[in-house]
Amino acid sequence: MGRMGKMGGKGARTGSPPSSHVSGPSPLSRPFRLLDRIRRFIREHDLLLPEDRIVAAVSGGSDSVALACLLLDLQARGELRVAGFAHFNHQLRPTADRDEQHTASLAAKFGVPVLTDRADIAARAAANRQSVEAAARTARYDFFERARRHFGADLVALGHTRDDQAETVLLRLVRGAGPRGLAGMHPRRGVFVRPLLTCRRAELRDYLASLPVAFVHDESNDDVAIPRNRVRAELMPFLEARFNPSIADVLANEADLARETWSWLRRLAGEWIASHVRTAADAREFDLGGWSALPPVLRRTVLWRMMNAAAASRVSFDHVSRALEIAGSRGPLASEAPGVRVERVGSTVVLTSRGPGTRRTEARNHFRYPLSVPGEVRCPSAGWTVTVEPFSPTESDAVHRSAVSGSGAVALVRGDVAGVLAVRSRRAGDRFRPAGMTGHKKLQDFLVDRRIARSERDRVPLVVDERDRIIWVAGHRIDETFRVTDGAQPVLLLRLKQT
Repeated sequence: MGRMGKMGGKGARTGSPPSSHVSGPSPLSRPFRLLDRIRRFIREHDLLLPEDRIVAAVSGGSDSVALACLLLDLQARGELRVAGFAHFNHQLRPTADRDEQHTASLAAKFGVPVLTDRADIAARAAANRQSVEAAARTARYDFFERARRHFGADLVALGHTRDDQAETVLLRLVRGAGPRGLAGMHPRRGVFVRPLLTCRRAELRDYLASLPVAFVHDESNDDVAIPRNRVRAELMPFLEARFNPSIADVLANEADLARETWSWLRRLAGEWIASHVRTAADAREFDLGGWSALPPVLRRTVLWRMMNAAAASRVSFDHVSRALEIAGSRGPLASEAPGVRVERVGSTVVLTSRGPGTRRTEARNHFRYPLSVPGEVRCPSAGWTVTVEPFSPTESDAVHRSAVSGSGAVALVRGDVAGVLAVRSRRAGDRFRPAGMTGHKKLQDFLVDRRIARSERDRVPLVVDERDRIIWVAGHRIDETFRVTDGAQPVLLLRLKQT
């Protein structure tokens, strides 16, 4: 890292004949309406201050070269300070070294220090099992942060344009996105600023044509196998010709609206989460009181934020939709999403994180089913059926014989049950009080003592009440709290049938 680029620029395109080296703060001081628009954009989005030191990310292409020139013009007017140029060589094509050398040549021409670095991105992508695009982006942004620290700068300026924004919106639209995704690229994200999001690519080319500077063409931009290039070369021209000649501006404006909408939703969701959600080491939960009064879009945003905070990977629209059903009064009681389990326990919604080491086979074994009275729950994959019905006197002898052992059928005191019943699988931290014992016992220890095979423990059905108290470890033991001790008490009869 840290090699100074060589002079030159073979293969560069030039707007006009190159001039000799010019020192000083800006060799390019001309009044342009374009510069005035950028200045207003910077003020509107609070991108930078006159005392800020800026690193310009320069690839050597037209957009980034225009960025460097415009920043130097703003420096000449005392509106910022250019700390240096930064160029990252991805080594993905034969002309990559040419681009690095051209950037170094520009820096020398303008009297600006430059920092370059390179990496074999194709090899890195293969080693990390990433796409080349994802590996390139990660390596590039890591380098930009190193460059910022190297130059002692405050910000890194990127050359994304209004056309780039429109292409981003289209790409995300066809892949599926809400207001967060359709907001596109933000003018500022941390230390990264995009002052050219107000400019069209053609404007920047016209601007460069009037200056004694050259830029290079990245031939990989011509490869329509890359989705963004296909949008740029095929879809955007089609939309401009057949639907709206101003489609790029329309899409960029939509990104602005989506960004404002998302900012508002994110703030409201954050306020609701801060005041309603209880957080533990690996779980988040909230009560459903007042939940239905929230606007649907806000309910979705709250769950999306909570699930992404709990999950090991990004959750999808469908995952959030299932979570919304669980939070509804008539929906299912549980579902799995990547890295997170969502379930309704009485009037509470619980989101439990599942670490990256969790086996997929274990995730598939988790279940939770409502159990109405009378009613039954069948789980063919686990090979059992649980039924419940009001107590029948004809069953009294069988029930009392199994009341302590809890093997095939048990009676429980109906009045001690809180709310509705459910049948679920075990969870970490489960405890109950086995009938005949004076204290509570970890369910894990109970199953080990019963010599239940590890592979079978997730299949054992647990009957619980609305407060999620374990009533019956089906086929094994009832909880002492619910055991019938008085024949005059109204009771329920629970049965387990192996299928």
